[in-house]
Amino acid sequence: MTDMPKTYDPQTTEPQLVERWIDAGCYQRSKGTGDCTVVIPPPNVTGVLHMGHALDDTIQDAFIRYNRMAGRSTRWIVGLDHAGISTQTKVDKRLKEQGVSRLELGREKFVDACWDWTREYGGTIVKQIKRMGCSADFADEQFTMSPQFSHAVRKVFCDWYHAGLIYRGERIVNWCPNCCTAISDDEAEYKDEHGRLWYLRYPLKEPVDGKDHIVVATTRPETMLGDTGVAVSQDDPEASRFVGATVVLPIVGREIPIFADWHVDAGFGTGFVKVTPAHDPNDFAMGEAHDLEKINVFDEHAHVVDGYGEFSGMDRDEARAAVVAWFEENGLLDHVEDHDHSVMHCYRCDTALEPWLSEQWFVAVDRLKGPATEAVTSGDVTFHPKRWEQTYLTWMENLKDWCISRQLWWGHRIPVFTCEDCGWEDASMDDVEVCPECGGRHVHQDPDVLDTWFSSQLFPFATQGWPEHPEEMAGHYPTKALVTARDIIALWVARMIMSSLYFCDRIPFEDVVIYATILAKDGSRMSKSKGNGVDPMDLMAKYGADAMRHNLLTLVTNNQDVRFDATFDKKTGAFESSPRTEQARAFVTKIWNACRFALMNMEGFEPGAPVAATPEDAWMLSRLAKQVADTTACLEEYRFGDYARGLQGFFWNEVCDWYIELCKGRLQSEDPEVRVGAQRNLVFVLDTSLRLLHPVMPFVTEKVWESMPASALDLAEAAKTGCDSSHDGRFLMLSAWPEPAAYGAYVNDEAEADFEIARALVSGVRSLRARYRLSPRAEVDVVVKAAPADAARLEAQRDFLVEVGRLSSLVVGEHAEKPANSVSFVAPGFEAYVVLEGLVDLGEEAKRLEKEVKKVTGELAGIERTLGNPGFLAKAAPEVVEAKRARKEELEVTLSRLSSQLEDLSE
Repeated sequence: MTDMPKTYDPQTTEPQLVERWIDAGCYQRSKGTGDCTVVIPPPNVTGVLHMGHALDDTIQDAFIRYNRMAGRSTRWIVGLDHAGISTQTKVDKRLKEQGVSRLELGREKFVDACWDWTREYGGTIVKQIKRMGCSADFADEQFTMSPQFSHAVRKVFCDWYHAGLIYRGERIVNWCPNCCTAISDDEAEYKDEHGRLWYLRYPLKEPVDGKDHIVVATTRPETMLGDTGVAVSQDDPEASRFVGATVVLPIVGREIPIFADWHVDAGFGTGFVKVTPAHDPNDFAMGEAHDLEKINVFDEHAHVVDGYGEFSGMDRDEARAAVVAWFEENGLLDHVEDHDHSVMHCYRCDTALEPWLSEQWFVAVDRLKGPATEAVTSGDVTFHPKRWEQTYLTWMENLKDWCISRQLWWGHRIPVFTCEDCGWEDASMDDVEVCPECGGRHVHQDPDVLDTWFSSQLFPFATQGWPEHPEEMAGHYPTKALVTARDIIALWVARMIMSSLYFCDRIPFEDVVIYATILAKDGSRMSKSKGNGVDPMDLMAKYGADAMRHNLLTLVTNNQDVRFDATFDKKTGAFESSPRTEQARAFVTKIWNACRFALMNMEGFEPGAPVAATPEDAWMLSRLAKQVADTTACLEEYRFGDYARGLQGFFWNEVCDWYIELCKGRLQSEDPEVRVGAQRNLVFVLDTSLRLLHPVMPFVTEKVWESMPASALDLAEAAKTGCDSSHDGRFLMLSAWPEPAAYGAYVNDEAEADFEIARALVSGVRSLRARYRLSPRAEVDVVVKAAPADAARLEAQRDFLVEVGRLSSLVVGEHAEKPANSVSFVAPGFEAYVVLEGLVDLGEEAKRLEKEVKKVTGELAGIERTLGNPGFLAKAAPEVVEAKRARKEELEVTLSRLSSQLEDLSE
């Protein structure tokens, strides 16, 4: 045992404990019965910690720490993703600041610059994760561009290529003109934009039923330069009269056919739809079906290509304005309407994406998605919450071939080699310099790199020795649980399942835990641009990691969007406070003070087994046993919010507010047997509680535990392992988890029922004292009306009730009546009346309450008028509206309470 300082300093303690844990090898793979291997969703090498990361990593660490203590073999694999587009963008920016162009530098030197940047800045987020107390195996950090990982990526590509699952084809892709690379559908971000619908007249080569033109409606008039057809709905008899006719495309003079196709919605626009196969996915499909020419009118920067006269060289916006002006000048602009629509943007640079026809590499998914679908429908892979299973299955059902090529230099270069001399082409595990067919030396590797998600899909098995040392996976594969965000179920989760089933013939993980999305206080998404994002490092600097971690877990519910209560300085926009995290910090202090109090009362302590010597002992040990079972079930079932909230309620309300308070007298007893019995019980309860709390609050629990004396749990561990039962040189994080079965003997429902009814009576009396502003020491007369069984329970604890409740008298009976000048409260099993005569002037108290009711009613009415004003709701800042609504709810609760008190007095 060692003395504990009066106050706990997380800023000093937490970094010190991290180093101690790492130096002692606590984070490395542990041995045990059963396996719990978890892979971290690898953050981008360019990334810094944000609130989503903080919640994700807290959940994973809580799960890993629990399993480690439960005696399972644990390994938490940490690593970084090379983040192709993001890293290349940052290095490009850095070079530009130095006056250097990527193209001038050349590919090889640019890749070297990316490696330099990665080595210099890439470890930031790992350091931040480490500061949080995450017990990942940092000694075995992975990287998706390491030689071993690169070998695995290359094997996957080559195997799928030779199996016919990877092919090169010309398809419409989402092209970013700024990043100059393809972007997958799942990476694109849709944004609602105010736009227009232009109605353009296209002249007919020959009149049809007296009409010399048709009118098409389009949101993108600039693409009409590449039109090669006009389509009508098969269900539109009016427009179908024109099928077979020919249009002379304005500006270009190209003759294009009119045809019918199922893709066309008869209700859109005029019923005539311009078809540009190189610039729209549906148009591409119609072009394939009707053998239309595919004409790209834009280059990779979304500028009009040569051959279009004055329009050539214009960017998209310039071309749109110029085309519309031309139609208007030539009398072919029919009319224009406002039209709001959704536009895809690049998730990295926010540029509007261009549907663009280009040659790309694809994974054919038809042979992969069937087994991956069955893995979920069969229950081999389980989603938590279960509703996300349908998101996965719906995406899988509609899955299209995956475009895996990116026009970048940083990343895994596509290992396909082509001979210019004879046309030979093949994918190879080794670089090819001489053509194996003709012996020519004009062999070139494909310039593109693979989509970052292509490499990250291998993370569960490429980090564990595959393909060169698959024996390392034995006993650790499939991994136990994947904790991740809902927005990458398609991008990452599904692809890991597909690739793992193909290459390992096994699922990559048994459970998928989808964590909540953390929103700003007003319900909007956190973002730097809005200035409403909270940096977890700021939270830890202000409150400590334990407080942040605990608050985050208490936010978790079965709903996927949770609001974070951060407030900001209005002038600077800097983070100011988080009331919920402040409450969590208070809980940290509560843990510290409770254990410090116990430590100050350990004179003469001798380790030993706990004994239910008093009613409160029996109640506490039974409640502790049930808490062990509930906590274990929550962690086994991934109910992390229930775990954190339930444990806080138990420790604060039951252990601290009741049991410790009731132990104080016995801890000061002159009878050594009574004192030691109370000490043993208290140490046992605190030790068990610290072990239960450790996964979410590792720092304060570890620091406290090292000062605590050995408990019955330590004696049991020592008997099993032969180790020293003291805490010297030991860590809580490596100690045994309290097993529910071992606590079963302490469960005593009868003792709990007895104590709970007594606790309810004392709590009610205390609340009334506070309500009527009486001294906590003021003794009161109490009359209780209860059924015979409950009355007997209370009578059996009369001495306890009188002493702890500070009662001058207690009357309990089945037919007890309410005395004059008393107030009442109701609890399960009884109705109690507290006599206030001589203690409170009930008449004056009624007048005071009436004034309070009037005041609260007036304020509430004013807020209701404000919130009912559409003008206020439209103009006021969201946080102001939210504050008004919160105040309204607070006043409603206050009014209900005051009215209840007033009604009680009137009786």
